[in-house]
Amino acid sequence: MKIGKKYGVILCNGRPPGKEQIEQALVSSDLFIAADGGGNHARILGLVPDIVIGDLDSYLHLDTDDYPIIEKSDQNSNDLEKALIYAVEQQITDITVFGATGFRLDHTLKNLSVMKQFNYLFNQLVFLDTYCKTMLIEPAFRQSFPRHTTLSLFPLSGSVSGINSKGLKYELNNDTLKNGEFDGSSNETVAPEIEITYEKGDLLLIINHNEETTA
Repeated sequence: MKIGKKYGVILCNGRPPGKEQIEQALVSSDLFIAADGGGNHARILGLVPDIVIGDLDSYLHLDTDDYPIIEKSDQNSNDLEKALIYAVEQQITDITVFGATGFRLDHTLKNLSVMKQFNYLFNQLVFLDTYCKTMLIEPAFRQSFPRHTTLSLFPLSGSVSGINSKGLKYELNNDTLKNGEFDGSSNETVAPEIEITYEKGDLLLIINHNEETTA
């Protein structure tokens, strides 16, 4: 775990949220990275990244671009991976990723795999889109939410065991979430603070941020 905080924002080539949502994140950011085609989204939204990075198979380069553009042709990593590696090199500790979901399902699933791969390198790695906030949570998680916030738990590793919860409408008591057998979708908070613990696996928390008061 890194000490201190240096905040970064990445814009990918998936479905971007509204400009206002990204601008809110950029207010406190130290670095704004556009991952390949995310640079096109930034241009359309009137936003200027600090850098564009990727294999550049989607980004439309213009002569008026006045920021660094780094081509990484390695096909063993996708554009989000390239952006996250650059963020680590710049000592970014907390990062929000926009445009990691939507459009092609295979790209969304790949980016969730990338989240699992890189999560340990950051204090916090979050995906934000028009509908929700998505993040991997530690084996002991506690956070405050407004009552009746909709959230889901998803076993990103395929199976997550020994899950217990407090403050949810549908409580988990030493349960196992397993893809294709038992999932934790569309739960709801019924207390001002929730607690979730688990023993083994990688547990994804998906929060409807339209009902959440914190970004």
